[in-house]
Amino acid sequence: MILHCVFMRLKSAFTPDDKQALFEAIVALKQVIPGILDIKHGPNVSPEGLHGGFVDGFAVTFESPEARDTYLVHPEHVAVGERIVSSTDGGLAGLLVFDLVI
Repeated sequence: MILHCVFMRLKSAFTPDDKQALFEAIVALKQVIPGILDIKHGPNVSPEGLHGGFVDGFAVTFESPEARDTYLVHPEHVAVGERIVSSTDGGLAGLLVFDLVI
């Protein structure tokens, strides 16, 4: 399995409703892209203060590396990914992606 973690620095003008709509679009990918086992999202709740400005994020659990690779090029993911990038402070610089084998 692969745990695909995405951490975001959302634009300061992003409202709670904007954030909810974005996370709903991310969660909806589970219904259209095969191999997604689970999607979790939310704010960083670590008390350490080491977030570097990445205070929101989500994690997608895939059944295999191949399922993750299918997701990466799937048109629905590409569309949501473009939406994520346009929502972050600095575009791609406002994202941190980290994949783990679990």
